[in-house]
Amino acid sequence: MRGSSMRDEMADVTSSLQDGNDATGAIMPFAPSHLAAAVGLSRQMSWPYRLQDWEFAARIGQGLALEKAGALIGTAMWWPYGDDFASAGMIIIAKSEQGRGHGARLFDALLAAAAPRSLMLNSTAEGLPLYQKRGFMAVGTIHQHQGVLLEQGGFAQPPDIRRGRPVDFVTIAELDCDATGLSRPALLDHLLAAGEVVVIERGDRLAGYAIARAFGRGQVIGPVVAENASDARQLIKALLHKLAGAFVRLDVPAGSGLGTWLDAQGVERVGEATTMVLGHRPVAGGPLRTFAIANQSFG
Repeated sequence: MRGSSMRDEMADVTSSLQDGNDATGAIMPFAPSHLAAAVGLSRQMSWPYRLQDWEFAARIGQGLALEKAGALIGTAMWWPYGDDFASAGMIIIAKSEQGRGHGARLFDALLAAAAPRSLMLNSTAEGLPLYQKRGFMAVGTIHQHQGVLLEQGGFAQPPDIRRGRPVDFVTIAELDCDATGLSRPALLDHLLAAGEVVVIERGDRLAGYAIARAFGRGQVIGPVVAENASDARQLIKALLHKLAGAFVRLDVPAGSGLGTWLDAQGVERVGEATTMVLGHRPVAGGPLRTFAIANQSFG
């Protein structure tokens, strides 16, 4: 990817915006100095992001901050996946500042910064009008499952599932690209370094992977990539049996075939988000499917 040139591009975009005033605020690149206040904004929304989650998101992506009278009142983050695609998320306006056009202005700045990539996001019901007005189309639904995991009795790990090793990481990135149609090695590198990884090994090839990592109130499992729902359940089981009593979250596409099974594990469905795209959707290149996403922001 273009590295520092991408940051220069975003700086050019934001510098071309209105400087803002006490009423509108000023949009600028998201910086480490914004992190602590960003945690406070997400808590206003009852989103369980920790400081570490914000640091992780900012390290692998780009962001915009909206300041008013020196205080952070809005954020919008995006993550480039090659030159053709990006995902967006963590779009927040302080509750005291909502209804004043800040969200539209900040999101338009994000669109300019991410252009000309096709942009993907997962929207709450409240966010749908903003995105629909800008041409985003609904293309799917994500079901959010979470809860304190029940005891996992009698688990016997199948012989074709093992812990992932660093030597597997290049192949895992290839599997992820096959399943999603996205080139996102930087995201995968950070997820693999931060979490526990399990893979399915069949003969001399890998046929799926799953990652569990600390996030929010406990652990999130995702991405989960496999050839079928049965394999996906086995990968998830291999991670769940180590997390008994922990708070666990998975964000799974509707139609994954995992919903009822996850409910039975104590990881119950609690909400949903609408997957939306501006531009064209990435096309998966192989038989693999995504059964759980990394989170609703990264996709």
